[in-house]
Amino acid sequence: MKANHQEVKKLLNTAKGQIEGISRMVDEDRYCIEVSTQVLAAQAVLKKVNQMILKAHLDSCVLSLLNEEGQQKMTEIFQLMDKIQS
Repeated sequence: MKANHQEVKKLLNTAKGQIEGISRMVDEDRYCIEVSTQVLAAQAVLKKVNQMILKAHLDSCVLSLLNEEGQQKMTEIFQLMDKIQS
C-alpha cells in the first residue's frame, strides 16, 4: 500500500475508538439521534481513509501506466477530488 501508513493508522484508530464508543452508547441505551450522529462520524473517517488509499493507488499504480494526456486527466480528477473532500 502506497498511502501514508502513519496517517492511515491514525485515522483507523480514531474510527476504532468511535466504534467502541458507539457500542458503549448502545449498551447504555443512549438517544438514537446521538448514536446515529456518532455512526456518521465514524463513517466519515472511514470514507477519508478509503479515499486516501484509493488516491495513493491511482498515484502509484495507475498513473504510471498512462500516457501524458491520461496523466493530465488524472491530475484534473485528483484536484477535483481534493475539492470534494474539503
